[in-house]
Amino acid sequence: MRSKLGNKQYAKIIRRLYFQMLAVFLFAMIIGIGIRTVGRGYIGNWILSIIQDQSNLNWYESAYIYQIYIRNNIEIIVMVTILFFFAILFRISLVWFTKYFDEIVYGVNQLVQENEEKIILSPELDFFEEKLNQVKDKLLERKLKSMEAEKRKNELVVYLAHDIKTPLTSVIGYLNLLDEIPDMPCEQKEKYINITLKKATHLNMLINEFFDITQYNVQNITLDMVQIDLYYMLVQMADEFYPNLVPQGKKIIINADEDLIVYGDPNKLARVFNNIIKNAIAYSYENSNIEVVAKVQEDNIMITFINNGSTIPKEHINSIFRKFYRVDGSRSTATGGAGLGLAIAKEIVILHGGNITVESENSITKFIVSLPVSQNHDVL
Repeated sequence: MRSKLGNKQYAKIIRRLYFQMLAVFLFAMIIGIGIRTVGRGYIGNWILSIIQDQSNLNWYESAYIYQIYIRNNIEIIVMVTILFFFAILFRISLVWFTKYFDEIVYGVNQLVQENEEKIILSPELDFFEEKLNQVKDKLLERKLKSMEAEKRKNELVVYLAHDIKTPLTSVIGYLNLLDEIPDMPCEQKEKYINITLKKATHLNMLINEFFDITQYNVQNITLDMVQIDLYYMLVQMADEFYPNLVPQGKKIIINADEDLIVYGDPNKLARVFNNIIKNAIAYSYENSNIEVVAKVQEDNIMITFINNGSTIPKEHINSIFRKFYRVDGSRSTATGGAGLGLAIAKEIVILHGGNITVESENSITKFIVSLPVSQNHDVL
């Protein structure tokens, strides 16, 4: 297959070389035969005179030698003459052929040029031109990704400085107040201690998230796969979020068969569902319901988390699972952590051989987790 493909790629240059060599050979034949035809008689007399001058023989003796050694072998002499001129012309054509190598060197040099101009070579080298342009496009793409990664790294530094410094400053401030005013009224002291505890807890959550995203980027992470009662897990998680739901008048409604079983790592899948539900609680309207629907669809178990809240703009949909990404662009810590929850959720689902997507339209947002029904799927 590769040989046939290669022949097709080189067809133009092979054809060009073939006709070039054929032209060189025909031109050499024309020269050889032309010399034989045009010089008939003149060349013979010239050769006879040379034989006479060099050997001191008379004209008849010289003519005899000419007849034996020259005239009787005229075809061979003409062929040698043709080959002689072919060699000269072939050498000249090779000089012309090196222009292809000059073009290839030019094309390779263009790869390192930081511009979007296409590399253009001779039509015979169109296959090579295409490959070079593909490589150049890849290099430009990698450069853009590298610049994006550098940008994200710089953003991470800013996020770390803001998200960690803010609660840490509050903790230090309240602790200083408690230290400087030892006789502070108990009621006020209790208030400051509670605020400090909340800020410290939030700081701990942020630090854990940064460590978690590093952990889930490691490809040799192992999963402790077991049979999980999915319905019981979802109900249990809904109960755990009850204190967060009540103040906002929200409810979690589970819509799933009670005998639904999924194969996976219970702790890590619980982390996925936890992150999605926290996101739904943070961005759904007050006094609304968060519905969790789980069902078998072909070879997958589909778990859909539905909440009623602000529609996610279409331009943000593809970035929703990106690390440190937040739709509102806000660095306020009021609605969540560092923007890592959904990124972590996606990492875990992919480790399970599944997928996670999001849909948002008309104030209805759906996070859809797809997990394989079969136990026979590759996990790391």
